[in-house]
Amino acid sequence: MKSHNKLTTASGRPFVENENSQSIGPRGPLLLQDYILHEKMAHFNRERIPERVVHAKGSGAFGTFTVTHDITKYTKAKVFSGIGKETKVLLRFSTVGGEKGSADTERDPRGFAIKFYTEDGNWDLVGNNTPVFFIKDPKKFGDFIHTQKRDPYTNMKSPTMMWDYWSLNPESLHQVLILMSDRGTPYGYRHMNGYGSHTFSMINNANERFYVKFHFKTAQGIKNFTNEEAAQMKAHDMDFSQRDLIENIDAGNFPKWNLKIQVMTEAQANSQEYYFNPFDLTKVWPHADFPLIDVGVLELNQNPHNYFQDIEQAAFAPAHIVNGIGYSPDKMLQGRLLSYPDAHRYRLGANYEQIPVNRCPFATNNYQRDGQMRIDGNGGENPNYYPNSFDDMKIDPAYKEPPLEVQSTIADWYDRNCEGENDHYTQPGNLFKIMTPKQQENTVHNIISAMSGIEGPKKSEIINRQLCHWYRVDGRLGAAVADGLGVDVDMLER
Repeated sequence: MKSHNKLTTASGRPFVENENSQSIGPRGPLLLQDYILHEKMAHFNRERIPERVVHAKGSGAFGTFTVTHDITKYTKAKVFSGIGKETKVLLRFSTVGGEKGSADTERDPRGFAIKFYTEDGNWDLVGNNTPVFFIKDPKKFGDFIHTQKRDPYTNMKSPTMMWDYWSLNPESLHQVLILMSDRGTPYGYRHMNGYGSHTFSMINNANERFYVKFHFKTAQGIKNFTNEEAAQMKAHDMDFSQRDLIENIDAGNFPKWNLKIQVMTEAQANSQEYYFNPFDLTKVWPHADFPLIDVGVLELNQNPHNYFQDIEQAAFAPAHIVNGIGYSPDKMLQGRLLSYPDAHRYRLGANYEQIPVNRCPFATNNYQRDGQMRIDGNGGENPNYYPNSFDDMKIDPAYKEPPLEVQSTIADWYDRNCEGENDHYTQPGNLFKIMTPKQQENTVHNIISAMSGIEGPKKSEIINRQLCHWYRVDGRLGAAVADGLGVDVDMLER
């Protein structure tokens, strides 16, 4: 918005010389007293906050979530309290492995993070456009992400690092197969699904707990680039997904997603009835056993007025839940409960939740004080400790969660070969079987293209190890990839 007010410093001091530095004569050295010069340069030097370690490049928009079906038998969360209930949301999309300057059409998972501004606090549902992930234990996360970033010697992306890690961690197969399909290069953000990915819980008014999976199905229809089309778009428009999103919303073509959930009872989760661990992030819940249940519609209808203010400073954390929504024993989720808020404190400061886009629009009360960027009055003259004899802040027992039943009293470091946890092939095999012949062809082509970048003295070892995994997923898949890479299948030890 244009303004005709006088030019001032951030402290309000009007000034005139905004383009010329004060110097001794027209060609002399500059004076230390030129505060405006220092103010402009110092602020400029700090205009870039650290980019996210992952999900650095992203797009986002505001919108609404509207309940269309009653699920109050599963949850007392106010966001789902009645049909027709509307809640303001912020949705941020992103690529995962690339830096802020990377291309939108890279082969990569896409982040799908939603902030619901509810009257019980902000609820962050932080997921991806895939229902699974590469690993199941958070202790592996840093190592995995290092393989997706830059080689410490060449400072370039390295297919060798990626495939070396994946081939040594067969639990990654399910996600890698999705990534190597055309779903790894979606046509922008409007034409892809979103998933909470993790297993979460819901708690109803009777304090009964249910485990749930969240699915956001695009109303625009699934649309992907082929590998070649993605490469062409990368050369033509590196910001394709951002442009597609902002231009469609500006034109009134508001994208929508239909929220559906899968529900599992506590008894089912604890019964060991199924061959898979329901809290394993590398596995999906079969829809035949746990059908999708309709919940509501999410619509994006407002572009942010300032990208940095509302998208770059947006902070999402799966730790941010509301009454009626809970966690689960999902190991990756448990790790993210700590790491996400910690990353935001490093990137944005201890008071990151006071930044307007992250601030709960309803009253918040606690005893946190001080720290950089404290802008809410810092509690004024009120006590900064609990309990105290001076304020009337009380704990409401109605918000207490029911106890969580655990299956063991033994704490240990369970490895990936734990009984029932080492079938990494059945679900990827099922996924490959339900692909159309064209989808299978494209997936094989993409795998061959990606694995062709493996190089170095361990090339044959890495390729052969990964080929053995592909054979275990599906014999046709393994044979086709081996043929494309020119590998003699008789030499493989499968």
